[in-house]
Amino acid sequence: METTKANAAFLCNFEVMQILQQLKDNTQKKHKREGSLATVTYETVHFLQNSDCKNQSAQAIQKFLEAMKQFKLTKIEKLMMVNTPPRTELEIQLIVQESEERLSEEEVKKIIDLANEFLPPSDSI
Repeated sequence: METTKANAAFLCNFEVMQILQQLKDNTQKKHKREGSLATVTYETVHFLQNSDCKNQSAQAIQKFLEAMKQFKLTKIEKLMMVNTPPRTELEIQLIVQESEERLSEEEVKKIIDLANEFLPPSDSI
């Protein structure tokens, strides 16, 4: 496997999980297993299925990103919020660079509400 265009697009954990599940299913159907690829695929899917992305859907992510347009956040900050939805003010401070200057307290609370609405927490965490 070779990377043809580095950073052509950013993928969230949900998208990675979907791609790897398809790869895993196709590999199992063909009964061809490349040892290390099969192991990495299995372990990554297993990890992602135990994270918040297991409860996400493409539609929910799209709605969340639409709602986030009102805030002046970078693509990477939004991606990090999709991958690890913020549940507290501290988590927003860790995700958003200079959050105290860029976001008001009301905006921080609104982001947390949007994350809880569109990106529900995982039961296992």
